[in-house]
Amino acid sequence: MSARRGRDVSMIAARTMQGFTLVELMVALVLGMIVTAAAIAVFLSNKRVYQTTENLGRVQETVRTAYELMARDMREAAGNACEAGLPTVNVLNNPAANWWSNMDGGARGYDGATAMPGLAFGTARGDRVAGTDALELKAAVNDGVTVVSHNAPAAQFKVNTINHGLATGDIVMVCDFDHAAILQVSNAQNGINDTIVHNTGVGVPGNCSKGLGFGAPPNCTVLGTPYTYGPNSIIARVRMERWYVGNDGNGGRSLFQSVLVNNAGVLSVQRQEITDSVRNLRLQYLLSGTTDYVDAGAVAAADWNSARVLAVRVVLTLEGRNADNGADPVDRTLEHTVTLRNRVP
Repeated sequence: MSARRGRDVSMIAARTMQGFTLVELMVALVLGMIVTAAAIAVFLSNKRVYQTTENLGRVQETVRTAYELMARDMREAAGNACEAGLPTVNVLNNPAANWWSNMDGGARGYDGATAMPGLAFGTARGDRVAGTDALELKAAVNDGVTVVSHNAPAAQFKVNTINHGLATGDIVMVCDFDHAAILQVSNAQNGINDTIVHNTGVGVPGNCSKGLGFGAPPNCTVLGTPYTYGPNSIIARVRMERWYVGNDGNGGRSLFQSVLVNNAGVLSVQRQEITDSVRNLRLQYLLSGTTDYVDAGAVAAADWNSARVLAVRVVLTLEGRNADNGADPVDRTLEHTVTLRNRVP
């Protein structure tokens, strides 16, 4: 009896020690693969959503940066530190030779088919992309210093500080409540003395006259039309810039700013990439006495040179880049309107 019981126990133990059958193993493998595949799919989906969301955030940040920088400069267009709409005399040599050597209008638009002087359509980095609009802005409202005295025959200003921030070669505007004058600084030593000189025969383009009296056209003899700017007149560096869509050098497009810079007395135009992934820029303009915005081609030349352009509608089209990670590219077209505050009564 005990022997039989021992055999039964041995048989039960043997059965419990048996492994999985082939069918059971295959079923387990299939179930494991299904669970693993589901987990991987969830992970990849979450990663793709994250990357897409990140692209969207990047596009929104790009829009914010581009708009804030452009809007600031647009609001200041045609402005000066004294009074909007002042008559202005330009005593630079041959001011029509360069887009940056005159203050005509303060804001000028170019549609996608119209070339800008000194900025060609092209495929090189920084070249303007054909079919995209562009805007030229000019102002003299920042970094102004106060005139203490003006020796007109000697072409010298005394200002209220030695830390005036001006340098030899700078293009500046000096103004009071009678008129303004555009000229080039022929000598200035920031941090050393408070004298700003605007002599003739120095610099490029240089001044055609010491006389800063108003005239249309200006009197370009050495002494010209005499005028003495009194105390509390303002001298401010002129800001000349352009905004456009250009090639970024990597097969994409970026928003560029082209700005006049002074390097040790030598003036040049520097192209700066402001933000990437900007596919298109469209600009429209509101003229005084009208209710609808129009393209640049519908604005007469005389209107650009007057104060009729009151506001600019900016339409930016941006594309969030797919960084080869499966994220969806994110396109956004956003619109903003900016009022030229120096044109609003």
